[in-house]
Amino acid sequence: MRTEWMAHLCGLCLALRGDHGQFARAATNYDGLVISVLVEAQSPADEGANSWRRTAGPCPLRGMRTASVAKGEGARLAASVSLVLASAKMRDHVADGDGVLARRPVAAAARRVAAKWDRAGARTGADLGFDTAVLVDAVERQAGIEALAGTGTSLLTVTEPTETATAAAFGYTAVLAGRPGNKAPLEEAGRLFGRLAHLLDAVEDLAEDAESGAWNPVAATGTELAEVRRLCDDAVHGVRLALREVDFASKSQSRLAHVLLAHELERAVDRAFGTAGCGHAGHAGAAGQAGGAGQAAAAGPQDGSPQGAFGPPPVMPPDQRPPGHMPPGAPPEPPRRGRRRGLIAGCAVWATLFCTCQVCCRDPYFDPWDGRQREGWCHKCDCGDCDCSGCGDCCNCCDCCESCDCCDCGGCDCGC
Repeated sequence: MRTEWMAHLCGLCLALRGDHGQFARAATNYDGLVISVLVEAQSPADEGANSWRRTAGPCPLRGMRTASVAKGEGARLAASVSLVLASAKMRDHVADGDGVLARRPVAAAARRVAAKWDRAGARTGADLGFDTAVLVDAVERQAGIEALAGTGTSLLTVTEPTETATAAAFGYTAVLAGRPGNKAPLEEAGRLFGRLAHLLDAVEDLAEDAESGAWNPVAATGTELAEVRRLCDDAVHGVRLALREVDFASKSQSRLAHVLLAHELERAVDRAFGTAGCGHAGHAGAAGQAGGAGQAAAAGPQDGSPQGAFGPPPVMPPDQRPPGHMPPGAPPEPPRRGRRRGLIAGCAVWATLFCTCQVCCRDPYFDPWDGRQREGWCHKCDCGDCDCSGCGDCCNCCDCCESCDCCDCGGCDCGC
């Protein structure tokens, strides 16, 4: 599934480049690929895998290797949504005067780029029959809602525009896939996904916003972190319930969508609040830990995970290796196909890895000659502090695979 995840991520990136030019690839984000995943999961299985994949050329981020990537309407819809929402995030940073955007010339250039991305996203959306006006309208309403929000205002009032935008994007995947009956449950899943995006973004930025004086919905409304955690846990549960009403093409095609939306959202909440909870029945609720998680949440994420354009930590398939072997947010490239590079080609790829800092910072990267996984220099550590307690990374909790009726993972073999 990690290979499938990478296929959708690369497909989104290449769809942005193909429709809008190289610079538009900066709008690539981990959360936007969920749109592409949902379209493919609902599409008729008899169309064959080849109709949803193509072979892409070498890329520095894949160790200069080719890969099978997602193509078609799903990737293009993901690109359209990503552009519009990335432009909104850029305007938000300009309004807050973050970093270099506090300088007028840079802010003016950023506004022009944001306006260009709005128009580009609208063009692609129109080609697919999707009206991005609902996204733009949600973005425009957000500023007014934030200006009126104060102590006692419900957080759900602040998150409503984000919920509306993501609900529209999720719902339209059913139209593209030819399954209109899925539109309502997917809109519900998208609404709750948008709520999570907004809330987790606010929790992770709480300490930084307090230091810089930037507006933060949690601080502005005076909401306790325990209540924020409750809203997040309810949203995760609601997404799972909504997914049960979706008619996917097949169980195998829906596995990645299920992992991302039914399991990884819970992991994203735990990362943001610095806890290790489990939302399945019969386990201690993570919401009860929210009070003790307040200080950890205020300090921001503990694993250094990058942010997606929608806001929350990146959603990605769980790593099956021991904790600490690979940092979250850095999935490996698909395995190479058993061929060695020659001396000149290998040296060229080594130079690229050095120039892009992958030899230092990426863990793992792939050896340009033999394709073996190598550990980045910055990650080498012989301190022996591995705290692998067993049980927890395969499915988050011991009886997850038994109690989750839509997960075909085959049981947990961690020995707990």
